[in-house]
Amino acid sequence: MADFKVIHKTKYSYDDFVAYCHNMAHMYPLTTTHQDCYRTHVTVNPKPVVSSFRRDYFGNQVFLFSVEDPHRFLEVVVESTVRTHQSFDFDLSKSTPWDFIYNMIHESTLDSDLQAIEFIQPSPYISSKLNYFDFANNIFTYNKPVFVGAMELTRYIFENFQYDPKATNINTPLEQVLFQKKGVCQDFSHLMIAALRSLNIPCRYVSGYLETFPPPGTPKLQGSDATHAWVSVYCPTLGWLDFDPTNGKLISEEYIITAIGRDYSDVSPLKGILFGGGKHKLKVEVDVIREQI
Repeated sequence: MADFKVIHKTKYSYDDFVAYCHNMAHMYPLTTTHQDCYRTHVTVNPKPVVSSFRRDYFGNQVFLFSVEDPHRFLEVVVESTVRTHQSFDFDLSKSTPWDFIYNMIHESTLDSDLQAIEFIQPSPYISSKLNYFDFANNIFTYNKPVFVGAMELTRYIFENFQYDPKATNINTPLEQVLFQKKGVCQDFSHLMIAALRSLNIPCRYVSGYLETFPPPGTPKLQGSDATHAWVSVYCPTLGWLDFDPTNGKLISEEYIITAIGRDYSDVSPLKGILFGGGKHKLKVEVDVIREQI
């Protein structure tokens, strides 16, 4: 168990005036079996004329706001207090064989199984999942327990792909990530999801935060943390379990969940429509601060 204070600052600076903008933010940590979110406060500058909260289709907390006065910058600061729980330690080999799952969930009457079906389907960033069948099939041999295979795939990506923020951007094709074996957490999560869906294994994209640590003997820099992404995999008998291919492990208490969807398009931290502004600069600072219990 661990308590955290999370501060997420996003600032856009524009070359020209923005007449008005409409925005949607996925920055509110969820309350799940993994964590409890006790408090979240958002500050927007300039102050919005209209703002509201709602739950989206996937159950995420969404903040909607509109700034209707001309402005040259937009700053959004979200502060949250979260308690995470230590993950349960269980035998991954007890999970259902991966090649049984598709028939099980389609023949089931359980809501959890039926809801998992949509996480097999293509999504905006993962539209050609069959291109990844060979990549996945090398790991998921006949009758392998699904969580054992997911752990092996997680470690394979971690050990064989290089984390390189300069190698990709939001529009880099997933095929390029597979070919060059470089990318960031978003790329590795999308790649793992494409591989799993090619085998008809339900899986979700999870966005959130990860507590990081500075090199030994050096202080942690303010704003040096970042948003993170990983993958949640479904087993009909056990439910969802989260794997982080960027770090080659199951998630643990230092992970904080903000939103869950089919891929990045469903959970982008901040997106919207603006009128005017010209070119812009973006600055993002994240602090994940562990507090004493």
